[in-house]
Amino acid sequence: MSDALIVGATGLVGSAVIDAFGSRGVTVVARRPVEGLAPHHAERVAPSDNWPDIIAAEQPAVLICCLGTTIRQAGSQAAFRAVDHDLILAAARGARQGGTAQMIVVSSVGASAKAGNFYLRTKGETEDALRALGFARLDLIRPGLLLGARPGPPRLGEGLATIAAPLADALLHGSFRRYRSIHGPTVAAAIVALVGQDGSGVHIHENDAIRALAD
Repeated sequence: MSDALIVGATGLVGSAVIDAFGSRGVTVVARRPVEGLAPHHAERVAPSDNWPDIIAAEQPAVLICCLGTTIRQAGSQAAFRAVDHDLILAAARGARQGGTAQMIVVSSVGASAKAGNFYLRTKGETEDALRALGFARLDLIRPGLLLGARPGPPRLGEGLATIAAPLADALLHGSFRRYRSIHGPTVAAAIVALVGQDGSGVHIHENDAIRALAD
């Protein structure tokens, strides 16, 4: 049994989570080897179809899910949903089969199954499906615009949004603070702080709560 297992370790938040664990070991499940992974971490490389069985066999105490793509990067809405809904749920079901009590998943601010926006609606439907799986504790991380160096080719829209973020953040007050941008390593620090936390039920963490956990 491993303490924590992560899927989605090669993206902005996932790679920062690995760093945030420091000297503590974590098990990584990925499609390809993670570049520069320290030897005290365990790695299971396999096609994503095999992930549920691998996760079930590992029996992690906590499943951390940082999987996520964009419609543009995926190529279509169907391909996006295959990752941000289907693959996340497949990993979660594997964890439940292995007896995992806690799942921490990176979602998005504004996620809702009733949203008119396809991206946010998919995120919301994924959250609802995860709730139905019956984890003893489910932590839903809902960041706004994620800031930081991303692997792969630059995304023009995100680049422009990053430039505009300081001004946009200054205009977001009260209940709109949750839409403020946030750095990937800050989200990662909050995730690691949540690993093994007491308490049961579903916990939603937005901008201010994420920052408080990371401090």
